[in-house]
Amino acid sequence: MAAPFSTRVASPAWRREAIHWIAARLDQKIDDVQQPRIRPWSTQLRVRTGDKHWWLKANCPALAFEPGLHAVLSELLPDSFDSPVAIDAERGWLLTADRGPVWGAHSNPGLAQWCELAAAAARIQQQTPYGPAWRHLDVPDCSPPTVVDRFDRFLALLAGLDEHHPAHLAPGLRDRLDQRRPAVSAAAETLTASPLPTSWQHGDLHPWNVFQIDGGPRLFDLGDSQWAHPVEILCVPHDWIRDRTDFPWEPVLEAYADAWGQPVSRIAQDWAAARITQNVNRVQTWWGCLAEASADEWRHWGGALLHHLRGVLAP
Repeated sequence: MAAPFSTRVASPAWRREAIHWIAARLDQKIDDVQQPRIRPWSTQLRVRTGDKHWWLKANCPALAFEPGLHAVLSELLPDSFDSPVAIDAERGWLLTADRGPVWGAHSNPGLAQWCELAAAAARIQQQTPYGPAWRHLDVPDCSPPTVVDRFDRFLALLAGLDEHHPAHLAPGLRDRLDQRRPAVSAAAETLTASPLPTSWQHGDLHPWNVFQIDGGPRLFDLGDSQWAHPVEILCVPHDWIRDRTDFPWEPVLEAYADAWGQPVSRIAQDWAAARITQNVNRVQTWWGCLAEASADEWRHWGGALLHHLRGVLAP
């Protein structure tokens, strides 16, 4: 059996290979390398050359699409995404310049900034409707017509895990989720009939994944991306605002609807449905993130799959 991803990227041999690749792409001498974080799904190297810093992000196989997606989005929308310094799409490696503090480190975003971010996300999505031109990137297709089959598949898959597995779906919870299948189907049908097309969905849009550059937000950390109903992009911002601020949610939803040129009442219908479908789609992301995890890592993070399935019970 292959070593877990986190074990491979912690090895001296992997670091030497990665540092050699970085040095060749920068054509500069590397003065210092730090590896601040290793997760089952990715790791980062922070590299210093003189007075400049750079970041290498290396993804597990399930998220290896990120460098190619980032490169395409930065070319299409340079005001919203920084151009990579270099990528290795086959290995899932992305080299970028250090752009300074992110929103979350630099300040506490106010309500106006959240509204700006929601509107910016909507404008990006209008430029990225899903279609044949994007399929070569291997970003997961979680469009509304695929949701019910995904729900059924993961119920069966997780119920079939050993009862001691951290993501095992116990019979009682399985029965409750089975009873919610009509609601999942109805939500998928609502989004399929929406005037908004399947589009790019960041998957983890919050202040630690946003830079403020040239007066506007630029997005990064795209490994959780999916093709999905666009309103699903609001799920993480909603929960962040609800759990960490006293801001009302309605102005953010209104800013998003206005950017799409849609009535808030129409977007509100999609929003209610997206709260269900996004939980189903998020299970797929976590399954991929943990595909090469160790037993200890499964114990630490495996509960995330059941957490999102429980979200289907309480939209």
